[in-house]
Amino acid sequence: MFSKFTSILQHAVEALAPSLPLQEDFVYHWKAITHYYIETSDDKAPVTDTNIPSHLEQMLDILTQEEGERESGETGPCMEYLLHHKILETLYTLGKADCPPGMKQQVLTFYTKLLAHIRQPLLPHINVHRPVQKLVRLCGEVLAAPTENEEIQFLCIVCAKLKQDPYLVNFFLENKSKRPEVKSPAVTEGRKESVLAPDTGQSPTEEPTDRQEAAASASSSSPINNNNNSSNYNLVTSLLNLTKSPDGRIVVKACEGLMLLVSLPEPAAAKCLTENTELCELLTNRLVSFYNALPQSMDPLDIETVESVNWGLDVYNLKEDAAVFTGKRALISFLSWLDYCDQLIKEAHKSAAAVMAKAVRERFFVSVMEPQLMQTSEVGILTSTALLNRIIRQVSSEALLQEMVYFLLGEDREAETPAGMVENPLRHRLIEHCDHLSDEISIMTLRLFEQLIQKPNQHILHSLVLRSLEERNYLENKPQEEREPLENGQLHDAVDLEEDPLFGDDLSPDSRLSGSDWLGSSPPQSPDHSKSDGKTEVHKIVNSFLCLVPDEAKSSYQVEGTGYDTYLRDAHRQFRDYCGVCQRWDWRGNPKPFEKCNLDITFFEGHFLKVLFDRMGRILDQPYDVNLQVTAVLSKLSLLPHPHLHEYLLDPYINLAPGCRSLFSVIVRVVGDLMLRIHRIPDFTPKLLLVRKRLLGLEPEGINIDHMTLLEGVIVLEEFCKELAAVAFVKYHAAASSSP
Repeated sequence: MFSKFTSILQHAVEALAPSLPLQEDFVYHWKAITHYYIETSDDKAPVTDTNIPSHLEQMLDILTQEEGERESGETGPCMEYLLHHKILETLYTLGKADCPPGMKQQVLTFYTKLLAHIRQPLLPHINVHRPVQKLVRLCGEVLAAPTENEEIQFLCIVCAKLKQDPYLVNFFLENKSKRPEVKSPAVTEGRKESVLAPDTGQSPTEEPTDRQEAAASASSSSPINNNNNSSNYNLVTSLLNLTKSPDGRIVVKACEGLMLLVSLPEPAAAKCLTENTELCELLTNRLVSFYNALPQSMDPLDIETVESVNWGLDVYNLKEDAAVFTGKRALISFLSWLDYCDQLIKEAHKSAAAVMAKAVRERFFVSVMEPQLMQTSEVGILTSTALLNRIIRQVSSEALLQEMVYFLLGEDREAETPAGMVENPLRHRLIEHCDHLSDEISIMTLRLFEQLIQKPNQHILHSLVLRSLEERNYLENKPQEEREPLENGQLHDAVDLEEDPLFGDDLSPDSRLSGSDWLGSSPPQSPDHSKSDGKTEVHKIVNSFLCLVPDEAKSSYQVEGTGYDTYLRDAHRQFRDYCGVCQRWDWRGNPKPFEKCNLDITFFEGHFLKVLFDRMGRILDQPYDVNLQVTAVLSKLSLLPHPHLHEYLLDPYINLAPGCRSLFSVIVRVVGDLMLRIHRIPDFTPKLLLVRKRLLGLEPEGINIDHMTLLEGVIVLEEFCKELAAVAFVKYHAAASSSP
């Protein structure tokens, strides 16, 4: 009570007394603080019962006022006094002793406000960065300490200052060789390390007065120039300790501070970050912990549809989450931390990002996820595949995506062989799951690959499809003169579908495209199906796909709004998006010249395309949802702007080598099977139309229809052919408009 009365009386005297020059006023307040320690014998009274907080606040106000009255960058006498008399060093000592109780909190607040309010750079001064460095080591010593809030605010302002001036981070990399108190170089407890770590070892004989001298001082103590590159990064260590706080707000602020530090462009700091701190352990251990907390069985739809999560922003209610589905809170926690890891790696210095991403691969993907994906339990496979699909969808950092792709597909770049398919067990198992006995597992794995091939990573497409098509050995290896032309000018092995009796000449008007309507920029028709530049005329390709399904198996022309043109808009948008992703890759503009191709190697389409083609060949006997997913993946592949993939998937007139198949040849075989089966089903066309209307929601569900799987397969086949025709048309016109 007496101390509060004294404080009030002092403020009244200051208000009535004539104003002193700023420096005298500043010195007065500082001496008032030091006199307290000389005159007071009771060190048990809390600091809030003294005048110390008021004096510290006045000192800050004076420093701020002084800077405002001077030109930018000019140091005033009050600041000179603070630096010369090592006031920050003294305050650090008082804060460390926490005398009187609560003094540490006051010192942290003073440091924070000083760094935040003073615009001129203070950290280059040895009498600033050295006590700041010492105070950093005091932070995070005790979990749930009463000073946690002040500690995290102080650390974050230091991080913000380093972000503004990254070279200053070298002051905070302390060489372990200058730590005589530490008996072992091994990192033990973060708390013990932060207490024992000494000063930077910089000589206090002469205080640097400008930025150049400070830089020289930094370089002399920097681990870059030291033979022993083992350094402490106590700023990171303190933040890591605070990420373990039970207070969620403190954890988020600590994570934000780490985000600022990893983004610093200093190579020495990046190296120290990954080699001499436990940052990688924090990321991976917490990721594993959150993953292991998930239920063993979860509905894939719940995993897929749970709202997108941004780390630090998830607000939750345990009762509400549990009511939606079991494990929702655990799933959100996992996805939130995954998002933080992803963003941290995205922001990090390139070398640090590579190390952190590799740690996530080894300690999470390989150690935890791979056994889950390789298990034999169908429920476990389905849940882990759905989680992996969600992870793939969420990851956006280049380094983490690269490591995840290497984990899933391996790093091989050589052409795939049938014998080599099993060399990477996980890749082999995942692709085999696309043709699993369980339709749910097949659909989920196909969705996973559909998600994967849309990611901006060149190795994905090279590993899955392109390496098998590199030499174009799916084409017949015969010189042009050895091929016997037919009387209509076609090549011997070419198939003219317009003349094929299987399909007939009476094409529906909705299917056939006229050159004048759609192909205003297409070249004039020639007697050959192949032009001199190797590109088949687009209208022939489009009509080949549109005419592939016979008229008696078509039903879209009887339902409004299901014509071929409905696919053009989507194909144009998706192709444009793919081009934006692929334009920075070294993809050739034209197919590899024949003379440079090794056509003698036996062609193997690769494990992935083999499974997709096998699935496509059974489209008439598979469930509707499986067929939709198979065609969705093939459609995505056909949109890719790679000449070999375009040729192999979208050109019906290529001359395939013996024993080879293409997407078009697979569909031709399906249509041949369909023609044989149509005549065995009474009232085939009315049933087909009814099934289409039910799928579109135009007809209510009624009595069961025989051969439902076949009828649904026919509808998917017709739509897929229209989609491929639209893709071919869009890609041709994109190439035509970009060519000179």
